[in-house]
Amino acid sequence: MSKLALIKASMLGAVAMLTLAGCGDDVGKVSLGLFTTKDIIIDARPDPKIAGVTCHISRIEANLSLADPSDMSISCRQTGVISAADIASIDKSKNGEVVFKASLSILFKTLKVRRIYDAENQTLLYLSYSTKETNGSHKHALSTVPLYGTQAWVEPSTMSKH
Repeated sequence: MSKLALIKASMLGAVAMLTLAGCGDDVGKVSLGLFTTKDIIIDARPDPKIAGVTCHISRIEANLSLADPSDMSISCRQTGVISAADIASIDKSKNGEVVFKASLSILFKTLKVRRIYDAENQTLLYLSYSTKETNGSHKHALSTVPLYGTQAWVEPSTMSKH
């Protein structure tokens, strides 16, 4: 197989994987115009360890394009019960843990969402970011879910200082 045929086959495979990766979670799709193959996709992603949190992520989908889409936005909200057991089950390190990831382009760019727990303020932080630098910057966005009013809230006077 020639090098060009191999590259074409790889690109078609990547486009097929990207198309399938978006199935099932899309809650919105907005075209960026008649003469473009780019759309804004809005995904709803429940946190895999905290069932009471759902994140909505908007991103550019550039079908059949070598474009390098990096911009994204994230908004996470409490959509159900958040228990103390949920909080006990998560990574509480400063780095947190990756809770979602999706390929953004055939140029080896990935969108990741990392959950970080802010114990002092009893808040879940959800950081979305691109793994590839674009124009000298890694694109990122932040959303927070405060635990106040949930079953996971701990009165400040009973919290131990770290």
